[in-house]
Amino acid sequence: VREKTTGENRVTMATIAYPDARRSDHTDDYHGTAIPDPYDWLHDPESEETKAFVDAQNAISEPYLATPERDQFKERMTKLYNYPKQGCPFREGDSYFYFLNKGLQNHSVMYQKSSLSATESTVFLDPNTLSEDGTTALKSYSFSEDSRYMAYSIAKAGSDWVSVKIKNVATGQDLDEELQYVKFSCLSWTHDTKGFFYNRYDKPKVDDLGTETASATFQKLYYHKINTPQEQDVLCYETPDEPKWMCHAEVTNDGKYILVSLSEGCDPVNRLYVTETPQDIEGPLTVRKVIDNFEAGYSYVANDGYVFTFKTNLNAPNYKIVRADLSQAKLEWSTVVEEQASVLEWADLVNHTYLLVCYLEDVKSALKVLHLDSGAMVRQVTIPVGTVTSCTCKHDNPEVLFKFMSFLHPGTIFHMQLDGDTFADPTVHHETEVAGFDSSQFVTEQVFYNSKDGTKIPMFLVYRKDLERNGDNGALLYGYGGFNISITPSFSISRLIFCQNLSGVLAVANIRGGGEYGETWHKAGSLERKQNCFDDFQAAADYLIDSGYTNSSKLAIQGGSNGGLLVAACANQRPNLFKAVLAQVGVMDMLRFHKFTIGHAWISDFGDPDKKDEYDWVVKYSPLHNVRKPKEGQYPAMLILTGDHDDRVVPLHSLKLIAELQHQLGGASTQTNPLLARIEVKAGHGAGKPTDKRIAEVADEYGFVAKTLGLKWTEI
Repeated sequence: VREKTTGENRVTMATIAYPDARRSDHTDDYHGTAIPDPYDWLHDPESEETKAFVDAQNAISEPYLATPERDQFKERMTKLYNYPKQGCPFREGDSYFYFLNKGLQNHSVMYQKSSLSATESTVFLDPNTLSEDGTTALKSYSFSEDSRYMAYSIAKAGSDWVSVKIKNVATGQDLDEELQYVKFSCLSWTHDTKGFFYNRYDKPKVDDLGTETASATFQKLYYHKINTPQEQDVLCYETPDEPKWMCHAEVTNDGKYILVSLSEGCDPVNRLYVTETPQDIEGPLTVRKVIDNFEAGYSYVANDGYVFTFKTNLNAPNYKIVRADLSQAKLEWSTVVEEQASVLEWADLVNHTYLLVCYLEDVKSALKVLHLDSGAMVRQVTIPVGTVTSCTCKHDNPEVLFKFMSFLHPGTIFHMQLDGDTFADPTVHHETEVAGFDSSQFVTEQVFYNSKDGTKIPMFLVYRKDLERNGDNGALLYGYGGFNISITPSFSISRLIFCQNLSGVLAVANIRGGGEYGETWHKAGSLERKQNCFDDFQAAADYLIDSGYTNSSKLAIQGGSNGGLLVAACANQRPNLFKAVLAQVGVMDMLRFHKFTIGHAWISDFGDPDKKDEYDWVVKYSPLHNVRKPKEGQYPAMLILTGDHDDRVVPLHSLKLIAELQHQLGGASTQTNPLLARIEVKAGHGAGKPTDKRIAEVADEYGFVAKTLGLKWTEI
């Protein structure tokens, strides 16, 4: 690696000898068009050639990433991130449980205590003991109705595959059985505590789970009886004629009914079946098909016998609450809570009587208490401006705990009681404090800007109070824009270090495709309208530049998963608008995404490339297929990040894109910005990643941004 200084940012840039990756002559026919796939050999993660490619990429990226800024960032991150992080307590039986990370533990620990106010607690489950390197994580858990047992799932190396164990709450000991080949699973106990429903697949053909690329199909619903081997589990439901469908079971609050929900993709729609809970579950469930189409989504809230209450988007893109008697041959829906201008995110039954509902109002949480029977407003819950990140409550208990967070607030857990006709305001149960962090040094604001077609797009900005809007600040623009997912205010030490020590501007654009304004907003950025996402994001960059926050030579963009697709597509479409790109675990091959693991579920957002008209949508923006040498200027500095055990968005997406970028652009004399990949071992899509790996990753990312944007570290 030879270093040279450019005058543009007075930053040291690298002239890198990129690996010479083999290009095969493989082509695929798409509706009469031959599309080359020269890196198809990267589809096999276990081949020696793929492993050599990964090693070669890491060998050139690591020297570039080894910067003083990385070291400074890592040191500062390690210091500031070392603060206690507590989750909402929840009651099970006579005990309370909560998660706590004392600072730099790789995973949060589940604790048990006798009462909410008790000062003494004991460790109930410590995921840090599950592996020496911290790459085994707790994924989900579910207590039995009588609180005698807890079923919990654990994932290794970041994979979506989990195994399920069962813990005796009284003794703290695990039962002998362990359930394998579980993925995207429910965990729902029958109230007799005989067992629980869960989902599994047939045994994969690879030994190292998480490295396979085969399509995940034929999910099945099983019932496991405790103290029996998995081989004796009861198959309760399957859809052999629809291999891509997924089926989950939910036992109702009263334990009398089982709801079976079927989905075929990531759209918020489902089929809904019901059956009375059998005394013994010995075979397939005999269900009544209440809703047998994918026209809307139905989420269970409550029931009184066969009269059920659901949250739905049926003729209500912002969601409403409805009720019907499911025993009737013809459903007669009555509306309990009408659709509002803001988005109804969730609704929980509390103390048999009240609905605690959370709305999203211009990307900020609002809590309300309603009457279950009438839907009438009882009161608005007073909370600060930000996000309700979690809530714990029960249908038969008045106690509610919820956690609030914002860009500048690390978290407050509030407590309230919903009983009687009047309630006191929430009280603070726990306040999170971060030593060495002073929120008064920062400003956070929400702005609205015009996209290409005139649509108003909201965006949050965070920066130091003393920042000068001189057009020469470093800026990091983040976006997602897909799958009905809302990007709400959240606390991030790494982002605040960027703002504080690198004098940066953080921008979070709430572009179309997300759920910030309901299904209408989601649909406006999906399928044939996907280009709106890219236009919205590019318009955000234009706004930051035109408003004097930054300029193109100081602007970095970041996104993960669907957001990785977003930033890679934008780099292709307007390469001179950005200086650096962080593309994390992105969907990059839009012609083949549906052929690997769970990719077929994304057709609901992207379209099906096997259909001519939908192929025409995706081929226009597919990052892998639209890399072109710019007529003027060059591509931004690219850091493509993935993990070798990412079985959500398999790493071949990122590997093929970096190979194509280096092939098309790496030899050009004008391409002085680096084109690099960071491929992490024993890591997946991101969930459950241990703290040490997270700190190392963000240090690499922000060190890369600092180096490519020419930002100076300031000790404050």
